[in-house]
Amino acid sequence: MIRPRRSVLFMPGSNTRAMEKARGLAADGLIFDLEDSVAPDAKPAARERIAQALAVANFGKRERIIRTNPIGSPFWADDSAMAAKAEPDAILVPKVSGPEDIVAIGQRLNNLGANPAIKVWVMIEAPLALLQIGKIAACAQDKTTRLDAFVLGPNDISLETRIRMKPGRAEMIPLFLDCVIAARSYGVEILDGPYSDFSDNDGLAHECAQARDLGFDGKTLIHPGQIDVANAAFTPSPEELAYARRIVAAFALRENAAKGAINLDGRMVERLHAEMARRTIAMIDAIAALHSA
Repeated sequence: MIRPRRSVLFMPGSNTRAMEKARGLAADGLIFDLEDSVAPDAKPAARERIAQALAVANFGKRERIIRTNPIGSPFWADDSAMAAKAEPDAILVPKVSGPEDIVAIGQRLNNLGANPAIKVWVMIEAPLALLQIGKIAACAQDKTTRLDAFVLGPNDISLETRIRMKPGRAEMIPLFLDCVIAARSYGVEILDGPYSDFSDNDGLAHECAQARDLGFDGKTLIHPGQIDVANAAFTPSPEELAYARRIVAAFALRENAAKGAINLDGRMVERLHAEMARRTIAMIDAIAALHSA
């Protein structure tokens, strides 16, 4: 089943008003944050606010994710206990370093008796994680780890590696592609990190288009004003949808039933293109279902 993750918005777990407003936003997913956006002394109250919001607020069909603090932090035990009880769609754990962290996260949730439907997302932002990205992704083969998605943290990668973040992010593309290939190899979804300048929609649009073309499933965001830009970038265009439907219809014709490739408008179209076309159609259907009343 395809689940749209075009736009996934971070919001501070300490900000009750922001969480209330989130119910009316067009984001595909919402990340209730306990890490960077919440001061250490505010974390206990933020846990309570997030738990209450998930218990009483109607967020529709949007995916609900809780970002905990890292597993080595003094906050991990309380964060994970709250998340297991609150039953979000997923928990997002930052600063993982290797496959042993993925195993430990899954074991913690299982020991807490967390609903098996709760998935694990992890942030790829540490150099060791980048070195071991294939092994981390392979953990998805063990369903007890619950591993479902990667979220890249380009700003943290820049900090830890000293690779400069420049417009276009050319210096980081090799790292991005390693992560995308690892994710695709083991059925893990992958989201790009946020664009920091929330007043620059042109820059955001460029970065979303880059992420889409590199194979990402969507983008994490830090401001509601970024949602429409991300949704537009990761939604198949009307032209793409129309052509996808023509490909599927062409292969459905009796005379093409046994063919591996056909001629469509003077171009060779193969069965793999039909598979891609079906995914395009399914994505449009999934987006419509997600945001239906």
